[in-house]
Amino acid sequence: MTEPTPRTRPEDLRVSDAERTEVQERLRRAHDEGRLDLVEFDERVRTLWATRTRGDLARITADLPAPAAPVGRAGVFSATPGGMAMRVLTLVVIVSLGYHAWVGMRDVWMDYVKPMGARLLLQVFTIVWLIGCAGWAIQVLWRL
Repeated sequence: MTEPTPRTRPEDLRVSDAERTEVQERLRRAHDEGRLDLVEFDERVRTLWATRTRGDLARITADLPAPAAPVGRAGVFSATPGGMAMRVLTLVVIVSLGYHAWVGMRDVWMDYVKPMGARLLLQVFTIVWLIGCAGWAIQVLWRL
């Protein structure tokens, strides 16, 4: 019967170039913030690219504060009932503008495009385009 192999500790795992690049970016931000001078930044980057394990990588940034969490996009409308009312009103405005644009373009196609097939194709294209624009507007305004 074979002996089970001992598990490798996380700090003993080898690092990838992507992980090194991520730490180098963190060091660059620390230098930009004035936490590291140019000489120390250069020394740490050289050490960084010579590291082989995650433990070595962690020691390079041990005395630096943890990176800030990425800031998400703020919503345009609040989560209150008033915000919901504004979402509904925005949807009404978008639909109204889409209908107005459709009526105008339909009249242009009806008056100036004589072949029935071309007129139908342009009308279908206009409808698809207006629906796409409305979807994009809702996505931007509602942060979907």
